[in-house]
Amino acid sequence: MVTEDMKQEMKVPKRILDALLSSLSAGVVPRSGAPYIAIGRAEEIAALLENLDTVADGGAAVRFLIGRYGSGKSFLIQLLRGYALDRGFVTADVDLSPERRLCGGNSSGLFTYRELLRNMATKAAPDGGALPMMLSRQLSRLKSALVEEGILPDTPAFHDTLKKRLFRSIGQVEGHVGGFDFAAVLSAYYQALLEEAGDRQSACLRWLRGEYANKTEAKAALGFSVSTVINDDNWYDFIKLWAGFSVQIGYVGLVVFIDECVNLYKIPNRISREANYEKLLSIFNDTLQGRAQALGVIFSGTPQFLEDPRRGLFSYEALRSRLADSRFTELGYANFTAPVIRLRRMSDNELLALLARLTRLWEQRYPAAPLVSGEQMQHFLSQSLARAGADELLTPREMIRNYLTLLAILRDNPETTFEQLWQPSVEHPSGKPEEDGEGGGVRTVQLFDLQL
Repeated sequence: MVTEDMKQEMKVPKRILDALLSSLSAGVVPRSGAPYIAIGRAEEIAALLENLDTVADGGAAVRFLIGRYGSGKSFLIQLLRGYALDRGFVTADVDLSPERRLCGGNSSGLFTYRELLRNMATKAAPDGGALPMMLSRQLSRLKSALVEEGILPDTPAFHDTLKKRLFRSIGQVEGHVGGFDFAAVLSAYYQALLEEAGDRQSACLRWLRGEYANKTEAKAALGFSVSTVINDDNWYDFIKLWAGFSVQIGYVGLVVFIDECVNLYKIPNRISREANYEKLLSIFNDTLQGRAQALGVIFSGTPQFLEDPRRGLFSYEALRSRLADSRFTELGYANFTAPVIRLRRMSDNELLALLARLTRLWEQRYPAAPLVSGEQMQHFLSQSLARAGADELLTPREMIRNYLTLLAILRDNPETTFEQLWQPSVEHPSGKPEEDGEGGGVRTVQLFDLQL
């Protein structure tokens, strides 16, 4: 039974709690509140946090999270995203789709860049749209530093010194690919910010977000010429510029999350698919060969996306040779330093602890709802695991949806009991009760005792 002390420990703001339970009930990964239901995955999280340390030291890192649909890849991404924001990183995330790829016709790579910029987040703006706030923060930091040095505002010396320091910080990115235009547009943005020229600020932000189709359109809006605009071919170069510039303006680095990579596997045209894999290879090489700084990239996809020899990453020999498991891993040994992290099935104890956590959150949101005992949770899990193939195929998403549905029915139907909804007999898909290997009876699952 959930005690009052446990409820107090799990006190969650109502806004986050509502969004959390609604998302989980629909099988959707919550964008906020992930730490409240984080159970297990300790080794995976530790390995990813080491990557954040590498990025914080000015290095770069790349990882591939591989797991079946519903195994927790997207949840782990949101959890790591929260950790990164708390540590002072800038984050940007995107879900790939038929319209958003790494490269391709119809500006599909550019659409990915735009979505990353739209979802750019900081600790002060965790829900995205943080770009203007990030740039304004740099101006505020420099103004505060000048005041501390005794240079008073509204004096010629203050404005002259402020401009020099602004342009000095911007100038450090000029030596990189695309850096000259990047610095020129940033300088124009800060000049417009100082002069409170809203139209010019908007024009500069549009260029930074990759919203101009060509140089002529950009020149007409900006009022000066640029040698390039952000497009399908060069968008990743500008991601590297954002990583370096984020450090210049006081952040730890940039972490990019690219989810739903299975959409690259689904590209029907072989040439287009291999072009995307070539782009992915260049990102992989950049991060591991030191050509990117203060940048982390996390890809997420299914085993098919990685391993299919005809259409997956392993169909591209340069990637297969880099990402294939070593012979020691194939023997069953875990290796969390490899680029690929395969999400294992959560243990029975971890699944039971997850049910207990969900029960606490549910009872916090609906105090009048019928209480679910620890014994009933164990029974629910035992019967879920007794289904044919559940040992390998049961995913947290499926179990969470079923359990929250059961709790909702109990709340909405006071006359219904847990035992009526969740009968002890588990039927095989054929309609016959499932028997164990010894012949007869439903397979039972032995769980360790947990303090619920």
